Amino acid sequence: MKNTRIRRARAAALVAGAVTVVGACTGSSALQRLAKPLIVPALATGLDPARDRVLLTGLAAATVGDVLLIDPDDDSALEWGARAFAVMQCSYAYLLLCRGARPTPIDAIARYGGWAAVTVLLFERQPAVAATLSGYGAALATTSTLSAASPSRGGDRRLVIGGALFTASDALIVFRRLFLTRERHRRIAEAFVLSSYVAAQVLLVEAARSGQ
Repeated sequence: MKNTRIRRARAAALVAGAVTVVGACTGSSALQRLAKPLIVPALATGLDPARDRVLLTGLAAATVGDVLLIDPDDDSALEWGARAFAVMQCSYAYLLLCRGARPTPIDAIARYGGWAAVTVLLFERQPAVAATLSGYGAALATTSTLSAASPSRGGDRRLVIGGALFTASDALIVFRRLFLTRERHRRIAEAFVLSSYVAAQVLLVEAARSGQ
């Protein structure tokens, strides 16, 4: 029964994610408003409220972020969405620390180095939102570093891939914002942002659930 509930939660999240990606590709904000707020709550239906309180708190914050970022080009919404997602990243980091994850120098240097480079770029090109986004980036780098332990070092492959996908998704948000001007290219990039985001959430949630 438990496995069935988990599979149904995953399937519902993937369907909502697919509709959201179609909305991004076609420029349909109506489709995105309909489906995007359902992605993370669908995953949450597979959780135990008594046992998964921290994870559910993080997912509630992610849902707020998803709603705010339906329009990724609204600066105010982007900043509040980043704050909401920072709460989610902190919940993941806390859970990873509780299960014994510890950063290694090679993992930390790569991820925090990337964060520092993006931070410099943001302050040069988008100073109005740079402070908020760089703060979120630090939380993401922490989660990604803690999730990076390879299976050969006792890590969970879902965490490794999920953390990498989340980093790639958010890096593409910055790339789209700073460098893409043609509407078609921006829609395609947003579709990739959403696809990698949904995959990351599914992997991280399922790994965090089983690790408790």
